[in-house]
Amino acid sequence: MRSLLAALALTLGLNAAPAEAQQLPLRAVGHFSQNTKQIEIERAFYNALPGRTGLNLNITFNPMDQIGLQAADALRHLRTGAFDVMAVLIGQVARDEPFFDSMDLIGVSTTVAELETAVAAGREAFDRRLQERFNARVMALWPFGPQYFFCNAPVRSVADLRGLKVRSYTPSMTALVQHFGAIPVTLQFSEVYPALQRGLVTCGITSAVSAYAGNWGEVITHVLPLSLAGGVQGHFMSNAAWNRFNPAQQAALTAAFRDLEKQLWDFARVSDTESLDCLAGRPACTQRRFNTTISAVPPTDEPKVREAVTSVVLPAFRDQCNRIWAECAGVWNRTIGQARGYSIQ
Repeated sequence: MRSLLAALALTLGLNAAPAEAQQLPLRAVGHFSQNTKQIEIERAFYNALPGRTGLNLNITFNPMDQIGLQAADALRHLRTGAFDVMAVLIGQVARDEPFFDSMDLIGVSTTVAELETAVAAGREAFDRRLQERFNARVMALWPFGPQYFFCNAPVRSVADLRGLKVRSYTPSMTALVQHFGAIPVTLQFSEVYPALQRGLVTCGITSAVSAYAGNWGEVITHVLPLSLAGGVQGHFMSNAAWNRFNPAQQAALTAAFRDLEKQLWDFARVSDTESLDCLAGRPACTQRRFNTTISAVPPTDEPKVREAVTSVVLPAFRDQCNRIWAECAGVWNRTIGQARGYSIQ
């Protein structure tokens, strides 16, 4: 009887242990390993997260390519519960939900400051749609930085793109590339280097920091630094994972991810110039130097992009998105469009 009572007391004691003492799993997926700086920031963030939040977390973290994941499948993995938190290339998952392209439509926000305005205006609607469609929520939204043309041929203006195969990764980007007479090719970031190397594409669109980190300087000759967008990315958490935490824990996680978001925005502000310096082999570069020609953007190119926004990009977005969600264009007009001075007709 004494043994039975002792065992019962032990069982009751274990059941009464506070939730904070239980180890909580968190399966996290990061960006492509080639994006070395972002991976460093992510890895440091997850390593510090238990101490930062006071939560007893059992975190597993891997870059997506190291575990064989495709960027376009990220939202499906979150919805099925395969992973708890994922770094998401929003432009690539927009094929599953066209509204997600709304945050960073090509030509609408071409500087970091403009993009901050767009993200702030569209964040709530974006998060609401993410929860409705994929049972996940926004933890962080941030940019890679201005998106340029990186080419293995002398491309010095958008007029030179005609007939060339150009890597595109968002629906609005595809519309713009076609408008300039080029042939869009959808490729994951890790696929672009070999495609440029083998001549399967002539240009790839990405940020300077990504091109430099991915060693594109080995397989390109020219950069046309015509800013098209900001390369908005996200860190999303499944609601199934979110609901494992109590309100105080959720608040701690929210604050921690907002700090991560700020760090990534700050990096985007400084990385562009540093990366272009290194791609061009300028003395200001203190790391590996390449010998790429950075073309001067002709004064006629930026107006061509702005004209394409109203004539091609916004109508294409409206038609694709409204087919899936009848309220799409109206929501965009009231949020991002109003903040950026555009209206979809």
